[in-house]
Amino acid sequence: MQPDAIYAVCGFNDIPSRQAMGFRLMAVDDDGNHHPWSIIVVRWGKKVFGYVNECPHNSVNLDWERNQFLDPYGNRLMCGKHGSTFELGTGRCVEGPCQGRTLTPIALAVLDDDICVLGVRLVEDEASPNN
Repeated sequence: MQPDAIYAVCGFNDIPSRQAMGFRLMAVDDDGNHHPWSIIVVRWGKKVFGYVNECPHNSVNLDWERNQFLDPYGNRLMCGKHGSTFELGTGRCVEGPCQGRTLTPIALAVLDDDICVLGVRLVEDEASPNN
């Protein structure tokens, strides 16, 4: 197990400020099994927030179209299926059927202009895109 593993997900400037982007990754559990892990990364100025892409109401992905996570005002995450809205900085549902519940946060850090996920083991792509 690599508890201190750090994985770059994208460049900091790949996500414009006040936008969110989804990533479909492959996680590795303690038994070595691989399973899909869908996450949301939100950039707000110099800050980044990350959550598992799963509504606490009934476990559906939040995006109703690829990378469409924000409400019409662009200031909350929104479940495309039920319209529940979530605070960007806390993941707390402030309106909708799961009010008071929260999205599952993930640890992110910005290192060398990359947004990196921390504290989880991921399957790394062994193929180099430059080959």
